[in-house]
Amino acid sequence: MPIDFRNTNTVWASILATTLQRLGLTTAVICPGSRSTPLTVAFAQQSQAISEKPIDAIPILDERSAAFFALGIARKTKLPVVLICTSGTAGANFYPAVIEARESRVPLLILTADRPPELRDCHSGQTIDQVKLYGNYPNWQTELAVPSVEMGMLRYLRQTVIHAWERSLFPLPGPVHLNIPFRDPLAPITDPAVNSLKSQLQLQDFFPPIPPPLPTPHSPLPIPYEQWRQCKQGIIIAGPAQPQNPRNYCAAIGQLSKTLGWSVLAEGLSPLRNYAELNPYLVSTYDLILRNRQLAQQLKPEIVIHIGELPISKELRMWLDQYQPQRWVIDPSHHNLDPLHGRTIHLRMSVEERGRWGDGEM
Repeated sequence: MPIDFRNTNTVWASILATTLQRLGLTTAVICPGSRSTPLTVAFAQQSQAISEKPIDAIPILDERSAAFFALGIARKTKLPVVLICTSGTAGANFYPAVIEARESRVPLLILTADRPPELRDCHSGQTIDQVKLYGNYPNWQTELAVPSVEMGMLRYLRQTVIHAWERSLFPLPGPVHLNIPFRDPLAPITDPAVNSLKSQLQLQDFFPPIPPPLPTPHSPLPIPYEQWRQCKQGIIIAGPAQPQNPRNYCAAIGQLSKTLGWSVLAEGLSPLRNYAELNPYLVSTYDLILRNRQLAQQLKPEIVIHIGELPISKELRMWLDQYQPQRWVIDPSHHNLDPLHGRTIHLRMSVEERGRWGDGEM
């Protein structure tokens, strides 16, 4: 579905809806309201998509009924269902279904529209405190930034939505709450200033590949071995880590590095520097290398695998942000470990889980 470039809100909402459609969303239950107009329009457009698998956008007036209707679909399909409402007390009517989703481990994505920060705590009407509206019941919850058409912010939106989808399913299914503020105009009124974004936003590059299915006890996590092996401009980044068995951890990274023929950039707090004999491609002075702009450009990566957290090096982060390589994060936690909001896929596993990466696995 093409992105709606009529104004900032339509771009923001349509990127949110398109990201969810690409992740596999099939159903959105919409409770009509004014503040949620951008979301309603975006999901209605997705329901009319011809080239892609459309999202079934179902309007239901009563919020409590809508929430339990969405819960029933999610329980049957075992896939997240989106639930949308306007600002104010509308979202409070979802609360019983949110509790039920948590207790019965059913994936729900609750999208509550809200007024922007400057219209809160000033009696602006139809406004309550919606931050952490559902207490500790959601698997994860956050408030999105106010819509913007700056490319860095659009990447942030995309990656936050991907993380929300994952958290509704992993490590246990349950509800996730995104509170989404919108400024006026809420209707899809054309703003000529947004038209310039059309030439900047290349959809094929902007939307990363769909993340692989999350692992189950009977379904191991798929690893893109062939894609990695075919890439000649790849690097491995090892962030700060305190593994229980440092030698095994370093040996696993070393084996992956030797199998792919990629260099490893090791953070100062990574144990890799203490086991340099296990990794002949170890680079510990990457900050100095990347300060040479010509050399940094020559070394720009196509694929990056980073293990655990991203190092704090400003030079490294600027380099990755400038060239936007496809990135995979290997870490067993359920956290979002990409502060750059790049084209990132999280592989929820430890680097040691694959045993010896070179023994017939790649």
